[in-house]
Amino acid sequence: MAFFEFLESLLGGSRSSQNTRDSDSVYKIAALLEGLPPERSRYLAAFAYLMARVAVADFVVSPEELKSMVSTLETQAGLPAQQAQAVAELARTQALREGSTDDFLVTRELRQIATRDELLQILDCLFAVAAAQHAISVTEDNAIRQIASELLLEHHEFISVRTRYRDQLEVLQMGAPNLRPQEGQA
Repeated sequence: MAFFEFLESLLGGSRSSQNTRDSDSVYKIAALLEGLPPERSRYLAAFAYLMARVAVADFVVSPEELKSMVSTLETQAGLPAQQAQAVAELARTQALREGSTDDFLVTRELRQIATRDELLQILDCLFAVAAAQHAISVTEDNAIRQIASELLLEHHEFISVRTRYRDQLEVLQMGAPNLRPQEGQA
């Protein structure tokens, strides 16, 4: 334990001095939410980051996905339009820039502050962002599955929410041609 404290002091402070902040992305996004209680700011920042994480899963954030993120922040979080736009854009930037570093940290932070019902609502919002272009790619579906796992949601909970977006799942739209019998085969 002393070794880690020594390393932290070399790196400019202890982890505990950051309060409960685990990720720079949450900290930066929450800074746009001044006037809200710190816990609510952290929650909304992590929520926005997870939506962006899904949107950038295929390395392209479409205008429809960004618009869906903004709309969700307005309707679900009650943010004014300009603030929702700024939060969504910064979340997108952070997810692109810090993704591999912050993905798990942000998810863990959200898991610690959100209720089970909130996590399920967030999962639904993640699918809505992915479906913004009327098709959820396999990459986006896998990203949402990974997030659900990191949030410690049960598989049946993931499937229950995913089922509502069945028609938009690209994997089901494409069919499974390799599983169809060839002509002349039984």
